[in-house]
Amino acid sequence: MSIWGGITGGLLGFVVLGPIGALVGSVIGSNISSRSKRRRPNNFDQQVAFFAALFACLAKIAKADGRVDEAEIKKIEEIISSKLNLNKEHRHFAINIFQKAKDDNVSFEAYATNLYQVLSSSPNSLLVFYEMLFELALADGVLHPNEDELLKQIPRIFRFDENVYKSLYEKFVDKTKDYFKTLGVNEKATFNEIKKAYLKKRKEFHPDTLIGKGLPEEFIEKAKEKFIEIQEAYEELEKRHQK
Repeated sequence: MSIWGGITGGLLGFVVLGPIGALVGSVIGSNISSRSKRRRPNNFDQQVAFFAALFACLAKIAKADGRVDEAEIKKIEEIISSKLNLNKEHRHFAINIFQKAKDDNVSFEAYATNLYQVLSSSPNSLLVFYEMLFELALADGVLHPNEDELLKQIPRIFRFDENVYKSLYEKFVDKTKDYFKTLGVNEKATFNEIKKAYLKKRKEFHPDTLIGKGLPEEFIEKAKEKFIEIQEAYEELEKRHQK
């Protein structure tokens, strides 16, 4: 079934009066009848509501620091193609939702609340989405204060324990800071600067270099551990740059 065919008959019956219904309506240009407002939701409605709420929230996170940059666009493309495996029609719908939501006046909380309404029976899915928001917020390597404020709202909206935010912060933010620290570069460093620092440290701590200097075996073993940390840090930052 075409996504548009399913929507036309009765658009998002249970959320149509909320921000998601208005957002989807603005994207497809459909008129919503009073009958469609009263109809009970079906699985198709919920699928459309999920995609709309998901990409609306992603849009608010991406625009929270004032602009949507190239790294964030790449992350959105990754979510569309790799994480959700959307077909051409659904991809077009998701991108249109994203473009509309990033510039509208609806709050992040309103869209996140709609998402919770759709997925309230699936807390694991909500957690996956929360992780997705963290990944997008850190796509450029830096967590902007405005992005952080939105991420802090999620536990209350999704009915999570407050420790979930702390856990994900440590997983995504603190780990990223460690990578930059290991390479001795600023968090706002360009990828070329990161690569230059990596090559310098890689040469400095390479076992062959240290053996050639006649250093003690104990020191070389410690250096090997440092060398592995340097490799891991660079590879992780390189992955994020390529996404």
